[in-house]
Amino acid sequence: MALLKIISPEVGERTVELADRNTLGRHPDNSIQLLDRIVSKNHCHIDIENGKFVLKDMGSLNGTYVNGERVQGTRNLASGDEITLGSTKMFFTDEAAGAVAGAVAGPAAGAAPGRVTMAPGMVESHIRSKLAQHAAQNFMPERLVSDDASLRRDYEKLRVSFELTRAIAGELEVDKLLTKILSTAFELIAADRGVVLLFDDKKQLQPKCVRTKRGETNEEVALSSTIINEVVNNRSAVLSSDALMDARFKGSHSIIMQGIRSSMAVPLIYSDDLLGVMVLDSQVAANAFAEKDLQLTQALANQAAVAIQNSLFALKIEKEALTRERFQRLLSPAIAELVVSGEVAVEKGGQARDTTVFFSDIRGFTAMSETRTAQEIVDMLNEYFEQMVEIIFKHEGTLDKFVGDEIMALFGAPVAHEDDPYRAVKVAVEQIQILEEWNLVRVAEGEPPIHIGIGINTGSVVAGYLGSSKALEYTVIGDVVNTASRLCSVAKAGEIIISKSTFDLVKDYFNTQELAPTQVKGKAAALQVYRVLGEKAKRRK
Repeated sequence: MALLKIISPEVGERTVELADRNTLGRHPDNSIQLLDRIVSKNHCHIDIENGKFVLKDMGSLNGTYVNGERVQGTRNLASGDEITLGSTKMFFTDEAAGAVAGAVAGPAAGAAPGRVTMAPGMVESHIRSKLAQHAAQNFMPERLVSDDASLRRDYEKLRVSFELTRAIAGELEVDKLLTKILSTAFELIAADRGVVLLFDDKKQLQPKCVRTKRGETNEEVALSSTIINEVVNNRSAVLSSDALMDARFKGSHSIIMQGIRSSMAVPLIYSDDLLGVMVLDSQVAANAFAEKDLQLTQALANQAAVAIQNSLFALKIEKEALTRERFQRLLSPAIAELVVSGEVAVEKGGQARDTTVFFSDIRGFTAMSETRTAQEIVDMLNEYFEQMVEIIFKHEGTLDKFVGDEIMALFGAPVAHEDDPYRAVKVAVEQIQILEEWNLVRVAEGEPPIHIGIGINTGSVVAGYLGSSKALEYTVIGDVVNTASRLCSVAKAGEIIISKSTFDLVKDYFNTQELAPTQVKGKAAALQVYRVLGEKAKRRK
């Protein structure tokens, strides 16, 4: 299976599985659409030819680049290649070739990403020693310490833990935390390079940070999949000597081809959960590390795992808080909690959904505004919205937005029910009833009554996140929305006007009156519409 990890300012990050034939460009007819203004409508192709994925530029204006070089005609892709189209970056991974590659965040803005590749046959490894995960945590009781060597060994473990705790204190941003962990490792252990790999949501190891002792972040690092599997499967720290075997790296200045290096790979375990693997290596000699170094590295990893878990947990809480806050504004509390917990998915990007769209606004609002102060109008609207939204949430509808005095609500997106059209009309009937009761109070207090018109339409819409990369909102678009808005404009004070499509779905539950075909803006033909008079005496079960 071949994957393309796409990172763009407009959409963010996503991963797509490549087919045998793939077209990339700005036009929606492409199999992979890129919402990037600098990308051409039909920019390039990625196709399988003779068993290999080949990239072909289709004469794009701004060009297609692989690893910084502009593609002239076609180019064979290798796992780990970085592809650039406009402001969009992509990383090609061919899992069938046994390689995993990814962009790795560096410590400074603008730093070039490192590339980490794991492959059997690329690195030949000789395991010199293994260390059980719990071994580095054990400290002998004082009464049992019989020699200075044991005491010094325990002291070093404590020192490593203390130094790392001091270095990462208060750091909750994952990228910065990983950089500090590797920087501290270089100070305590005679390693040249370090890599931290963490498991993603699909339980796949992904490189998250790569650094050298000199602070460089653009290294190409080859790791032995045999060693990584040993660490993951047995949860043991491994000390090994590795020989680079892959001829592809002979021309690379970033990898020293003297042939032998030492490496230590240790599990990052929090409680019983394996978070990932940390790898430190030395390109000086095959025996650069001793078992003492492996013990210290594992002690470092144990402390690092706690910090990484805390950071990931803090990030999860922050995301859940933002998600909860966002959806509690749109959904009833019970439904919002289902979205936050993941029981109900709200996907990014457009998704076709059958939805009933509800619009209401206040009749005579402009005239009312002219006779009241701005503060009085705001206070009135707040009280009005509070009552109207409560009814929408009561029937598990979604508040889409307020536009002045107008309310737009959805029934069927992002959460669908079998009876969404009924719920929408039921909300409209109850809102009219609540307004009648509130108007009695307003008139008694010397305030003018409030009357609204409501328009409802049902059909297929495109639902999803809309906006910029920094300001997204969940909404729906399509002709169904426009028609519902036009019906709201047609409705007189106290009227609920529904379309034929909504009528067909609720006629058994509400008393209605068919109106003369109505011409609305944007429609060539007059629409068949109905006025809702109230719910039928025989209530719906």
